[in-house]
Amino acid sequence: MKTIGITGGVGCGKSRILEYIRENYNCKIITADDVANEIKEPGEVCYQPLIDLLGKDILGKDKRIDKKKMAAKIFADESLLLRVNDIIHPAVKDYILEYKKTEKEKGKIDYLFIEAALLIECGYNAHVDEMWYIYTKEEVRRERLKRSRGYSDEKIDSIMAAQLSEEDFKKGSDKCIDNSAGFENTVKQIRKLLG
Repeated sequence: MKTIGITGGVGCGKSRILEYIRENYNCKIITADDVANEIKEPGEVCYQPLIDLLGKDILGKDKRIDKKKMAAKIFADESLLLRVNDIIHPAVKDYILEYKKTEKEKGKIDYLFIEAALLIECGYNAHVDEMWYIYTKEEVRRERLKRSRGYSDEKIDSIMAAQLSEEDFKKGSDKCIDNSAGFENTVKQIRKLLG
């Protein structure tokens, strides 16, 4: 089983690429966002530490952590973001590495893809066989984000400013897929890398 990290800035098209890979290869895909949501559920590893840090008012009526309430609290006090990340990021990594170990032992898939915007920053290079950077021209990314998510230029600017530069993404990756042109062109690059 080959483990491949998929990273890239907001709006680069990681989801569409992974959808294509899921449909065409014997693989499993795990995303850091999905794991982060799962480990915040009642009884899971991050549930109580987040309540201890942020207070019970982040809970909804169903006693689950309400994403909007949690986000409002974090954005009101930036120092909380670092403390929340210190709880969530290591737990996400532990979960993903355990998942990788289990899949390797099962021996049923050819590839395991791990997707997250922060793979390089969180040191996943040591845990994958290859790191792929999905590159997309900035103007294409901006257009996608406005069309698909309704983001304003200001919101896009702030998200992009918080992410690695194109140069740093390339430096931290083994392969680069250019997803700026038509998707057929992207598919050719994927086939070249995966056969």
